Amino acid sequence: MKKYLILCLTALIASQAQAASLPTELGTYGDWTAYSYKEGKNLVCYMASTPKKDEGNYKKRGDIYAVVTHRPADKTYNVVNFVAGYDYKKGSEVVVKIGTTTFHNLFTNGDNAWAPDASTDKKLVDEMKRGQRMIVEGTSSRGTKTKDTYSLAGFTGAYRAISAKCK
Repeated sequence: MKKYLILCLTALIASQAQAASLPTELGTYGDWTAYSYKEGKNLVCYMASTPKKDEGNYKKRGDIYAVVTHRPADKTYNVVNFVAGYDYKKGSEVVVKIGTTTFHNLFTNGDNAWAPDASTDKKLVDEMKRGQRMIVEGTSSRGTKTKDTYSLAGFTGAYRAISAKCK
């Protein structure tokens, strides 16, 4: 199931990128898988995982995953993105908990949530490297609260793989 979801993510990213090549798997590290692909002449690297547990009082929900992306040509690294499998409530924030650290300021658009700036992205990645699990809480456009629990096993290995490929 995880591989299927990651392949769906791969197809989505590739379809959004003009002249993108198909992603190449760099490896699976615990619960995270690392990939790279060409977007035109530029290399893009990302890693993704699906939650071990997803909670909420909902009837139907799409694919859920967390992604970290490097785009060296744009000088963007550590961009963290969460896909909820539903549209977030407009103006709502997503809360991410890793160990004793909580991030309250992730903003939403459609079914995606992002950190507000590169500094927060870096802090998130640093905590993900140190942590064992990550909890992502959000609210759907219908007001349904959700809680997704991710394993961070293998995060550092997958991060090293994308960082080595996209220097």
